Amino acid sequence: MNKQVLSILGATGSIGLSTLDVVARHPERFEVFALTGHRQVEKLAELCRQHAPRIAVVAGASEAQTLRELLGAGARTEVLHGASALDMVASAPEVTTVMAAIVGAAGLSSSLAAARAGKRLLLANKEALVMAGELFIDAVRAAGATLLPIDSEHNAIFQSLPAGFDYGLNQCGVRRIVLTASGGPFRTAAVDSLHTVTPDQACAHPNWVMGRKISVDSATMMNKGLEVIEARWLFGVPGERIGVLIHPESVIHSMVEYDDGSVLAQLGNPDMRTPIAHALSYPQRISAGVSPLNLAKVGRLTFEDPDFRRFPCLQLAYQALQAGGTAAASLNAANEEAVAAFLGGKLRFDRIAGTVGEVLEQASHASASSLGDVLDADARARHAARELIRAYA
Repeated sequence: MNKQVLSILGATGSIGLSTLDVVARHPERFEVFALTGHRQVEKLAELCRQHAPRIAVVAGASEAQTLRELLGAGARTEVLHGASALDMVASAPEVTTVMAAIVGAAGLSSSLAAARAGKRLLLANKEALVMAGELFIDAVRAAGATLLPIDSEHNAIFQSLPAGFDYGLNQCGVRRIVLTASGGPFRTAAVDSLHTVTPDQACAHPNWVMGRKISVDSATMMNKGLEVIEARWLFGVPGERIGVLIHPESVIHSMVEYDDGSVLAQLGNPDMRTPIAHALSYPQRISAGVSPLNLAKVGRLTFEDPDFRRFPCLQLAYQALQAGGTAAASLNAANEEAVAAFLGGKLRFDRIAGTVGEVLEQASHASASSLGDVLDADARARHAARELIRAYA
C-alpha cells in the first residue's frame, strides 16, 4: 500500500489536531509533509517535534523566526511563511492529500490551490464553497481532484448517497437532503434574553469541541446556513431541496430522503475523528479511536424545526443562496466581521444577524466570474460591516 503524503492546513486547530490523532494511529498509511499554524507558533513547534513534517508554515517572518528558534539547530523541518507558502504546500508535487482546515476566508486560496493541483482534498474549510462555490467545483472537475467533505453533516450525506451520485438527484431517486443541527447553547433560551449573551456563553457548545468562531456560528446557526450553501455546491442540490432539522443529541449527523419513502442517515458519537477517518481512508474504513455509539445509553432521539425568529442567520443564508452571484461571499464576510466584533466585546450577540442582514441588503450580488470578483465582494462587505459595527458602538 502506497502511503498518503499529507499537508494539513490549519494543523493547530481542532480539525487539524483530530486529523493528526487519526494519522498517528496509522503510521503505515500516512506521512506528514507539511503542517501550518498561522500564529500558533508554540503549539505548531510541539506538533513538528511529534510528527516531523518536512515543512511548517506560519503567518509572517517574525513567527517563522520564533518557530526556527523553538525547533532548534539541526531541525528536520523547514520553516516558511506567508500566503504563497500555504499555496505551495497545498499543491506540492510530493503531496497526495490535503486537509484544508484553515477557518474562514483565509483558507480560500490554499484550498483552491489544492483543487487546481488535482489533489485528494479533504475539505473542512466551508468558506471555499460558500464564497466561490462554482469556481471551486469547476477547478475540482478541471483538474480531476477528489473532493471529500469533512463537515460531519456533509460527510454523513456523502455516506448516505448512492454510488454514482454525480449524475444527479432525480436519476438517483433522491427527494432531498436534510442537514441536522444541535441548536447550539441557546436553543431553548428566551429570544428576548439573547442581547445579554457573553462570548464564553456562546462558545460553550453542548456537544462539540470547536474553535471560538465556529462555536459562535453554531450558536447563531449561521454555521448551518453556511452548510446549506456548501451542500448546494458539493452535491449539486438546489436550496429548496436542502432541509434543516434541529436534533439536540447530535447522534444523527444528516439524512437523505428518497422518492420511495426511505430515509438513510449516518449515526455516530459527536467526534470529528469519524468523518476525518472516513475521508482519509475512503473507500475503505480505518479505526478513528472513537467510542462505539451506544443507542441504549442515548435512550432517545428528538427533532424539531428551526425557528427563524430565534435563528435569523439561517434564513439569511437561504436568502443569499437564492440571490446567487457574490451574495454568499458578502454573507460570509459580514458574518466574520460581526462575530469577531462580538468576540472582541464590540457588538452584542443579537446584533450579529442584524449586521449581516443590512450588509446583504446593501450588496449588489454581481456575478462571480473570477476569484477577483469574489474577493472584491468580500472586501466591500467587510467594509460595510465595520461601518455598521462602529455605528452600533
